[in-house]
Amino acid sequence: MDALKYQLPDFIVADLYKNSLVIINTGEPVISKPVELKPVVNREWYLGNNQKKITILVSNKEAAYLDDEALQFLSAILGACKLNLGDVAIVNYANDPVSYATIKEKLSPAFLLLFDVSARQVQLSFTVPFYQVQQYDQCQFLLAPSLKKMLGDSQEAKLE
Repeated sequence: MDALKYQLPDFIVADLYKNSLVIINTGEPVISKPVELKPVVNREWYLGNNQKKITILVSNKEAAYLDDEALQFLSAILGACKLNLGDVAIVNYANDPVSYATIKEKLSPAFLLLFDVSARQVQLSFTVPFYQVQQYDQCQFLLAPSLKKMLGDSQEAKLE
């Protein structure tokens, strides 16, 4: 019985071995064994369970969602409000630049907090000053600067 032969497209092979594959063009045919394909588990585009329909948008290029310090600070804020990560959905706009329409469709937020993400970036037709609550489309919006500006014991952090 002949073994089944699979030929994967170049882009899949490159993605599977992006950190360890070296291709040497010798001109000789490459004979390989069949590869068992396993489904790729993708990272969820938001963190949390969204139980209270509170969506928090952040912008952090260095982390999947938030770095540890900002996540700890945000968790403390949530705890002071008698909430936890299960109650919210945290979206890192830097990694997943979604529009308000997508957020509304997928998460149905009653509250949308934007930290270092502008209303224009999520394709809203309005903007409001920081810390001013705005009602729109059965959702309450609050824009604020980055969580990093609120961290620490400096006078500037305390003012934020």
